[in-house]
Amino acid sequence: MGFFADSLARIQPSATIAMSMKARQLKAAGRDIISLSAGEPDFDTPQNIKDAAKKALDEGKTKYTDVDGIPELKAAIVAKFKRENGLDYKPNQVSVGTGGKQVLYNALLATLNPGDEVVLPAPCWVSYADIVQLAGAKPVFAETTIEDGYRLKPEVLERAITPKTKWLIINSPSNPTGTAYSADDLKALTDVLLRHEQVWVLTDDMYEHLLYDGLTFATPVQVEPRLYDRTLTMNGLSKAYCMTGWRLGYAAGPEPLIKAMCKLQSQSTSNPSSIVQWAGVEALNGPQEFISKNNAVFVERRDLVVSMLNQANGIVCPKPQGAFYVYPSIKDAIGKTSKSGAKIATDEDFVTALLEEEGVAVVHGAAFAGSPAFRVSYAASTGSLKEACTRIQRFCGNLS
Repeated sequence: MGFFADSLARIQPSATIAMSMKARQLKAAGRDIISLSAGEPDFDTPQNIKDAAKKALDEGKTKYTDVDGIPELKAAIVAKFKRENGLDYKPNQVSVGTGGKQVLYNALLATLNPGDEVVLPAPCWVSYADIVQLAGAKPVFAETTIEDGYRLKPEVLERAITPKTKWLIINSPSNPTGTAYSADDLKALTDVLLRHEQVWVLTDDMYEHLLYDGLTFATPVQVEPRLYDRTLTMNGLSKAYCMTGWRLGYAAGPEPLIKAMCKLQSQSTSNPSSIVQWAGVEALNGPQEFISKNNAVFVERRDLVVSMLNQANGIVCPKPQGAFYVYPSIKDAIGKTSKSGAKIATDEDFVTALLEEEGVAVVHGAAFAGSPAFRVSYAASTGSLKEACTRIQRFCGNLS
């Protein structure tokens, strides 16, 4: 291996970030590119949150803080969990990191040993498996199907668990599928977990507020309080609060785990930006009305994209109930050839040819351990989405 750590060979760069970069490079070279690859709302951060950051700057709140969050932010997080999820936590059970990704990273790196296993319902977010592998542990993909709306079935979870299983990671609403689990769906899964006392639950609730069609949000420990002592409930401000670049995530769970995560963070990034933490206090404690306004726009966009993609040859696109992604199957496009002669043997071939020929950037299903499919982020302007879907229809129409 030479100079570099062996652990680096176990992971891949993030496919969503790679696709977004490729789209930016082509755009910079003068190509007409529509990028639907990044999971990022196109709405600006609400003004009250920006004002809180400016105020923190003006008041000189620019010093080091406690490693895993200022007391005011921890108090706001405790209040949020009580108010919105009916969950009771103390400030010493709360961890704040530089984005949800760091919180997940800390939790997994602080708990996994070589040989441990982590169950991931697939398709799943690109980074879970890589972080698990970086820790020397093994991701175990529990397959879901388009027919089941990409929901993990309790019997599939049961089969995936072994004596080596340490975590189940649940993400609802899900990136990449937009699948949302009801309280009943979760209860069926938590019933399985009660029979396996060694398995902890890491729930990624990042898209909690992006839920449509009158669905009510539920999180595992709310549905099954007996899992309280082995659940880490993770959330963040990037998606619902339109704060992707601010980098602020948080989680609550058993105090020994939170302490271990803090120890790890003290030797990596130390505290998240002090200014961003004060903006986070305002985000959680301030007005929330903008969320439902944004969601009304997301629903319109979702319906447009689902309708247009289902009119494309060889594409089947389910209608998700949360987040801002659709995850269409392209089973019927595999084995075909594109207009410029590209052979479509995999979903990566499909998205590469789509970008080259039509200038639309999406992310291939293999990146999320769910092929053959691709992910579209509809967190883009309605005009861009219409044009992108027209191009996808044209691309699919030209497959032979």
